[in-house]
Amino acid sequence: MMIILMGAPGVGKGTQAKVLCAKLKLRHISTGESLRQAIKENTSLGSQVRQYVESGRLVPDQLITRMVIERLSRNDLKSGCILDGFPRNTQQARDLDKFLSAKITSAYMVIYLDASEKTLIQRLSGRRLCKKCQAVFHLVNMPPKKDMRCDFCGAELYQRPDDKEETIKNRLRIYQEQTAPVIDYYAKQNRLLHIDANRELKPVLKECLKLLKGRGNHIRLPKSDLSPARAGSGSRKICLKFCPLPPNGGVPPTAAKGIFFLKERDDFYKVRL
Repeated sequence: MMIILMGAPGVGKGTQAKVLCAKLKLRHISTGESLRQAIKENTSLGSQVRQYVESGRLVPDQLITRMVIERLSRNDLKSGCILDGFPRNTQQARDLDKFLSAKITSAYMVIYLDASEKTLIQRLSGRRLCKKCQAVFHLVNMPPKKDMRCDFCGAELYQRPDDKEETIKNRLRIYQEQTAPVIDYYAKQNRLLHIDANRELKPVLKECLKLLKGRGNHIRLPKSDLSPARAGSGSRKICLKFCPLPPNGGVPPTAAKGIFFLKERDDFYKVRL
């Protein structure tokens, strides 16, 4: 089973994908993170896409499609996956359908996370990263204790080029022109689940699971909910609790099995499964 997460930059696709993957035992495939990693490692692909990412333009179809199809062809996706950041236009959507039809794995649903431009700009423009340890802060939701200095290592904070308001507006404009029509493409196929993502993580996650459960017998969800698990309960539940994230995103050594960290609007949550 494959789930495609769609929505504008800053809508929270990556955050929702991490929790849904843990809940449904699926693999998370993020084209955005894969591209940023390629740029950081200065790979052949990274050198090609750097100019597009830093200016807020979309990376050419052929590069993205090639990367995604190669990833979907691996043997570690038998249980299914969540595709985050692809497709971004109707041609990519058609290419994906063509590939899946050839693999006889055409069963998938599309979750469309929808948020206002004001919400998206606020989420993205306030983000700041540490130059040394890459810890993430937010000027509104999680400001540093000292002005523009990392709470963990004291290094200077910076704003990613694609998080500046002018670039964000350009990214959103490009999204509306090139990516939004994909929503209509999937709506006509009766695959689309439309969700209001202006809200916080938990209510959006609840609605995702509720709508997925109601659409198709091929989607199997564990019998559980998002409430804290009671002692001795055999059911599988998710409990979200706010807490700071360690400098490099690692989990503290005292964390028990079944706990991981995620971020929503650059606030961090400890998640117990």
